[in-house]
Amino acid sequence: MRLPRLYPLRLWPDESHFDFMRLRHISLPFSAAISVAVIAIFLIFGLNYGVDFKGGTLIEMQPQSAEQRVPVATVRDKANSFGYGEVEVQEFGNDGGVSLRFPIQPGGEAAQGVVVEKARAEFGAGYSFERVETVGPRVSGELVQSGTIGVILAVLAVLVYLWFRFERELAIAAIIGTLHDIVLTIGFFVITRHEFNMTSIAAILTIVGYSLNETVVVFDRTRELLRRYKTMPTIELLNLSINTTMSRTAITSMTTILSLVALVWFGGRAIEGFAQVMLAGVFICTYSAIFISTPTLIYIGVRVAQRRQAQEGRGVPQPAE
Repeated sequence: MRLPRLYPLRLWPDESHFDFMRLRHISLPFSAAISVAVIAIFLIFGLNYGVDFKGGTLIEMQPQSAEQRVPVATVRDKANSFGYGEVEVQEFGNDGGVSLRFPIQPGGEAAQGVVVEKARAEFGAGYSFERVETVGPRVSGELVQSGTIGVILAVLAVLVYLWFRFERELAIAAIIGTLHDIVLTIGFFVITRHEFNMTSIAAILTIVGYSLNETVVVFDRTRELLRRYKTMPTIELLNLSINTTMSRTAITSMTTILSLVALVWFGGRAIEGFAQVMLAGVFICTYSAIFISTPTLIYIGVRVAQRRQAQEGRGVPQPAE
């Protein structure tokens, strides 16, 4: 029996000649405007820091039955009546779940424990306590410092890698794309008001790695084509580099998106925020590699730099194909 011939999966035609660079007149101003807006909103409103960074007590409750659900305003009034300061109360999920965030209380861990016992006594009859976290001011300060240093060192390491991985012009474009992805990821936190905690730090570092991966794939092909086609116009060459790697980019993005969608739907409350940030990050990084990093090479003048290196004897011109 003759088995049917299997063909490799292609989400993008191999012989495609789509003009991606034509869209640079829209994508670059759009991303610049969004980045400026994100920075402005960040400076005005800041991030919604979680208990990890602010300190205090976080309690998440679920009603034991539909009949025992209490309006959020009622829960807020009862929590504020405890006398422990202004309590942040939010509803989450579709089952009436409520989160309460109490500020740091003087008196150390014992005082935070009193807050939890008071909440159990008031809401324990109708709610089950799904999550209770308590972080003191000293611990939260250390986490802020460690998290900030970790992100800065990781980003610097990525930027140094890009600088030595590519020629100067390619490295500059890759660095611009990576910084763009970081800014828009922070913007996702600012706009959606997702809680920013240690898990968010892990999400940002993961997105930086994904951004680096997407950029390296496209720019490796760009560098290869620059050496092969000496007389091809820059715009045409950049379009060719994206079209020839687009199938790989589409497959990688789609498999990652499917995994993250499954985590968002079925992963539970603990990793839902991480999965949502990563899902947004995949779209941002894929968009950035195609419509930000690569078009930037046109304005940096990658062809001019290549010709200058050849004239100085640092590159040996090859016959045009």
